[in-house]
This record gives sequence, C-alpha cells and structure tokens, in this order.
Amino acid sequence: MALSDTSLDPADFRTQVVAESIRLFSEQGYESTTVEQIAAAAGVSRRTLFRQFRSKEDMIFADHESLLAQVADRLSGDDEGSDSEQTGADPWTAVCSAAEIVFTHFLDTRDLAVRRLHVVANVPALRDRELVTTYRYQRIFEDYLRRRLPGESRVRIVGYAAAITSVHNYMLRSMIRGDDDATLGHLRTELSRIRRALGGGVSNPVGVSVVTYVPGTPPEEIVAALREQLHADGGEQRQ
Repeated sequence: MALSDTSLDPADFRTQVVAESIRLFSEQGYESTTVEQIAAAAGVSRRTLFRQFRSKEDMIFADHESLLAQVADRLSGDDEGSDSEQTGADPWTAVCSAAEIVFTHFLDTRDLAVRRLHVVANVPALRDRELVTTYRYQRIFEDYLRRRLPGESRVRIVGYAAAITSVHNYMLRSMIRGDDDATLGHLRTELSRIRRALGGGVSNPVGVSVVTYVPGTPPEEIVAALREQLHADGGEQRQ
C-alpha cells in the first residue's frame, strides 16, 4: 500500500526514490523500468511521485538536487556578513569546504553511488545529465565568489571554480571505484593546494600548518593529511 502524502518526510522520500530507482534500473535496465514500478518499490503513489519528479532522470539524480541546495545554503550562509574582512571567512576556502559536502555524502552512501555509476555509464542521456549537474556545482562556486569578491578577475574566479570542481570529481570517482587513496583527507590536501596556487586567501604564517577535519574522521586520515600538509608547506617555503 502506498504511503499517504502527509506521512512522507521530504528528505527520506527523495532518498527512498533514489535508492529504489537505481536498484530497478540496475536489475531491469533504464528503459525497461516504468514509473509505476518505481512508485510501487518506493511505497508511494504514482501521483505523489509525479508531483515531485518530472522524469526518471529526475529520480536517479534526486540526491544531487538536495546536495546542490545544501552547497548553495552553506555558501549563502557565509554570505550573510558581507565581505570576508567582516565575517573572518576566506571565500576561497569556503568553496573548498562546500565541495566536501558532496564528497562526504557519497562516501557515506558509496554502495548506492557505485550502482548509479554503472547505470549512468550505459545510458547516454544520463551521462549528459550528469555533466550538466557537475556544471551546476561549478556555477554555484563561481556565483558565490563573484558576490564575495566583486573586484576579483572573472578569469581567476572561473579557473578556480573549475579546478576545485574537476579535482573533486576526480577524487569522487576514484573513491566510488574503490581507490584506497581517495579519502576525505587526501581530497582536502589537494583542494588546499589549489587554494594556495589559484586562490587569494590569506597565507598560513611561517611555521604553521593547518589541517581541518570533521568530527569522527579516523585518526590515520588526520595524520596522513597533516603529513601531506607539512610536506607541501615545506616545499613552498624552500621555493
């Protein structure tokens, strides 16, 4: 029996639909799976499904829509206090932190990400949709940096946002494919290098290295990130 419209938490509903649509696409094929089958598997009515999603493509990428909103919210929250001198935040670093939201989500839901990767690889329309979604993240980064740094070169902003997005996506795909080196700590190290090379954030004082991490990060990842950070800082000081 389908759940009533009022009994569905929006976030849980989207997660449920993404999981079931990807499962069915994996088992039956994208073209062979109907909206009715997805609705039945997700435990909702066809009407409810169509109120939230316009197509099967929307269903398989529903978590990306939530992530795009989270990234935009994180950066708009940083926008509240006007420029970086007032908020104490570095806009270039804020973009790196926002990118971590996406990586962390798929790190926590890797099995689902693996199944989606296989489905998307076999459907040209889904590959195109994935490319468009990637650009939407980049555009959020660009728009934020333009708001926060109105005097900054547009070329520099576009180049920085593209570099952050590209490195993040490379690490994300490596993690999904099972690369042991594709960790959150490694991602942070690489994004930090981009910030130092292309961003305009305040440099760390001589002799001080900073590594940020979320609560619950394994100690070995923190140590590895600190080791890489110390190595990178030492290389810069010798140049």
